[in-house]
Amino acid sequence: MRKNEFDYVWTGKKRTFLGLPLSFTRYYLTETKFITRTGIFSVDEDEIDLYKITDKKVCFPFWQRLVGCGSIIIYSKDTDTPSKEVHCIKQPRKVSELIDQYLNVMRDKYGIRGRDLMDLDDCDHDGFY
Repeated sequence: MRKNEFDYVWTGKKRTFLGLPLSFTRYYLTETKFITRTGIFSVDEDEIDLYKITDKKVCFPFWQRLVGCGSIIIYSKDTDTPSKEVHCIKQPRKVSELIDQYLNVMRDKYGIRGRDLMDLDDCDHDGFY
């Protein structure tokens, strides 16, 4: 991926237990997608459209807190990635707020609300839960 392909709102790297960015996992947030890129020789990219995110959770495990990091768990209606953990990043609350900000913009753009993302498999054939 060339740097000019997207306008990144935020980028970050997965960090080690010492808080050092010695990983081949990078995270990118654009105005429309959350992208995870892993690998050095063979590179895999996973994208989640922001409007598909249903919930997220910010975690501060003890060892990550010691080095000023935290993790975000993203739950989505994406078929290949129903949940994604953004491991050990700096300023996870700020990143979570950025995701919220652009998530709401994308939902307004497409006219989607939380009820639109609910599974219809959970209701009976009359449409009631």
